[in-house]
Amino acid sequence: MKNQPIPSRDAALRRQLTLSRRNFLRGVGACIALPMFESALPSMLRAATTAGASAGATSASGVPLRMAFAYIPNGVHQANWWPTGEGSAFELAQTMQPLAALKNSIQVIGGLDHKEAAPGNDGAGDHARANATFLTGARARKTDSANIEVGTSIDQMVAQRVGHLTRLSSLELSCDFVRKSGRCDSGYSCAYLYNLSWASPGTPAAPEPNPRLVFERLFGQGVAPSERRANFQERQQTEKSLLDFVREDTKSLERQLGYNDHQKLEEYLTGVREIEQRIQRAESFGQLPDPHAETPPAGIPSDYGAHMDIMYDLLTMAFQTDSTRVATLLLAGDGTNRAFPEIGIPEGHHYCSHHRLNPELMAKIAQIDLFYMQHFARFLTKLDQTKDVDGNSILHNSMIVYGGGNADGNRHTHDNLPVILAGGGGGSLTPGRYVPMGGKPMSNLFLSMADRMGATGVQRIGDSTGRLQGV
Repeated sequence: MKNQPIPSRDAALRRQLTLSRRNFLRGVGACIALPMFESALPSMLRAATTAGASAGATSASGVPLRMAFAYIPNGVHQANWWPTGEGSAFELAQTMQPLAALKNSIQVIGGLDHKEAAPGNDGAGDHARANATFLTGARARKTDSANIEVGTSIDQMVAQRVGHLTRLSSLELSCDFVRKSGRCDSGYSCAYLYNLSWASPGTPAAPEPNPRLVFERLFGQGVAPSERRANFQERQQTEKSLLDFVREDTKSLERQLGYNDHQKLEEYLTGVREIEQRIQRAESFGQLPDPHAETPPAGIPSDYGAHMDIMYDLLTMAFQTDSTRVATLLLAGDGTNRAFPEIGIPEGHHYCSHHRLNPELMAKIAQIDLFYMQHFARFLTKLDQTKDVDGNSILHNSMIVYGGGNADGNRHTHDNLPVILAGGGGGSLTPGRYVPMGGKPMSNLFLSMADRMGATGVQRIGDSTGRLQGV
């Protein structure tokens, strides 16, 4: 038996480079972004470290950091939100019980304020201000005309500096309607209520509420919308899954992967198919009424919880494939009066939030808060169970803010906001604590996060007074 040749060092490096650059599976009319693989770790980490030298958006091991913001509307039931104890010796209150298994991966941060969301001289309109101020730290101009103005949001400030490192500079998602004009809250434009991200003080970065369109954006081939629509129609006509179109490229890639990466690829593609099937089930009910009739369009699950879950799952895959490192998810615009029949609450959320100390309404608000938290906990669990290229979880290499611009929905307060910072920031954060900050601008937290993302040049946002220390 002849001796097998030993692969040269150059050949090994070429193989690593091939894997590190092969970010997509391609087929006729289809393209799927891939997760990062251990097989390509050396070259990928070198590339990440080189990029990090100028952009800095990497963990201590050189793996990319991610940041996301999920917005909850109408404040929370205070008694069920805040933990007891401080530091690592804290106990979760009722609303956060779904996070019990993830307690060491979160920080509950108290004492963060958004003063620019308070009435001041502007009077009513706390919901619009809460929504608009949340990621900008700025006061929204009170207008329902085209001259809207608030401020550039922190996600866009970061995306403008590190977004060139990924295929999508940022990803804006919503589980609510999208409205850019009209009057919605006491003289404030609807743009303030239905947009969380702002590319400039007068330009919202409109979110996408339709999971199918998000799926096509992440996995559809073609830059122009017309190309993606054509590819989507081709798949519909042939009644094939996206994965069927990349089958040959998948087989070719599998031959290059080690055992662990092979398993990772199988799990990832199973997740892609599962999301695709869920979207197809939602679409199988046909065209629904126009959203102006208060009904979501086709492609959006009629079940609100399912809608949240699929958007969270798409966000997970966007991070897993390094398609983007910056994202926002508006779960619902502040002031929403959505009912929750799935948990036995026929009354609207906004109506219940003004409970006036009515025990029955307070119990319903607590139940709604718990409902939102259960779906957030599911998202964090998935991030925690999804391994990153360095062996840590994606949650470890992320910073996820969950909260809202209203604190007590009954009184419309904007101090001591409900805020959770989940993830380890690649080892730069200290999770597993309840940290009362004693009345600091929430914008200070955003500056600290921007620093960790390597967004150099972000010196101030909104009413910030400096970096938030001790996170």
